[in-house]
Amino acid sequence: MTTSQLDREAREDLQERGYSRRQIGRVAMLLGAGAALSQIPGRAEAQQSARAAVGAVRIGSNECWTGPFPEGVAAATANAVAGNRYEPDNDHARLFAAVAAVEGIPTEYILAWPGSSDPLNRSVVTFCSPERGLVTANPTYEQTWGTSAWLGLKPTRVPLTADYRHDVKAMVAANPKAGMYYVCSPNNPTGTLTPIADIEWLLANKPADAILVVDEAYIHFSGAPNAAKLACSRKDMIVLRTFSKLFGMAGMRLGLTIAHPDLYKRMMRYDGQQVTYMLPMTAVASGTASLTLADKIAARRAEMIAVREETLAHLKRRGLPYIPSRANMFMVDWGAGKSPKAMQAAFLAEGVQIGRSWDAYPTMSRVTVGSAEDMKTFRAALDKILKV
Repeated sequence: MTTSQLDREAREDLQERGYSRRQIGRVAMLLGAGAALSQIPGRAEAQQSARAAVGAVRIGSNECWTGPFPEGVAAATANAVAGNRYEPDNDHARLFAAVAAVEGIPTEYILAWPGSSDPLNRSVVTFCSPERGLVTANPTYEQTWGTSAWLGLKPTRVPLTADYRHDVKAMVAANPKAGMYYVCSPNNPTGTLTPIADIEWLLANKPADAILVVDEAYIHFSGAPNAAKLACSRKDMIVLRTFSKLFGMAGMRLGLTIAHPDLYKRMMRYDGQQVTYMLPMTAVASGTASLTLADKIAARRAEMIAVREETLAHLKRRGLPYIPSRANMFMVDWGAGKSPKAMQAAFLAEGVQIGRSWDAYPTMSRVTVGSAEDMKTFRAALDKILKV
């Protein structure tokens, strides 16, 4: 997409909100075919970290240790047979109906996306401006940081609380005129929850015309109350979901948003709504079949928790501090003299690929919770590296 391809009304909207010609050009690139994504600050580092080390135990990218549920695989396979059709059997409506039934929300509040990057980028473009910036926690998922910086809209990053929640009062104080506040709960990379009560406080105390985006990519791993119904009671809140985590569909690229239809109209004014229909129908079918498997979702969550807690207990015995987590990841502190990059290399030499660090916690690495066998291998590698 070029600047001239942006709708005239959209260009005028961006100009009125203080975007320069150069920034408008970058908006066009960002909402086009994704050509600009590789230029976003921090994205190259994240992609390099996520690149698979062939043959290694892969516990560095918060992927699920298993694939999609068998029911999801069967649905995707059946859908592939009808791959000559753009939409074999009213698939989007089936997906939205499944989400609505599980969450108890209206279908018109639900949209599907090829992952979470597009709605996150689009939210920054739509609700932020040179005068109305972005506020997030630090550390947190970095997509909005990079998008904001690439567009020339400096993000404000606020440290987590002492118990690793989003400090919502500090977030409002840091920029009481922000256009968008972003909360990731459970947070990536810490795996920690921000209570719904804190989210409600933020909604009540942020600027009335600012938007709150709550990223619940890991909510199914936590079993905690979610914000879906809260988003459906307002016009200033967006909830993000993904099938990449507990549902084991990272490579299939399927995400959801839950928000008032008026917010979608604002987000789609730049290039129309066609992006939400540019989805692989195999992913849509797999997601639809998986959403309603409440017992299997609970069993997968319980399996992860058991393996995570066994691993954290091992870290405790080794005297290594860590952040208690409610998701399929944790942050472990190697302490002085052991840099995260050096530990990454040491683990990789033992056939284990762990995650990276964040600048807020420079002595910590993020580790994904894999299968029981994966984490047994991780613990053995850790003991060898520490020279038991």
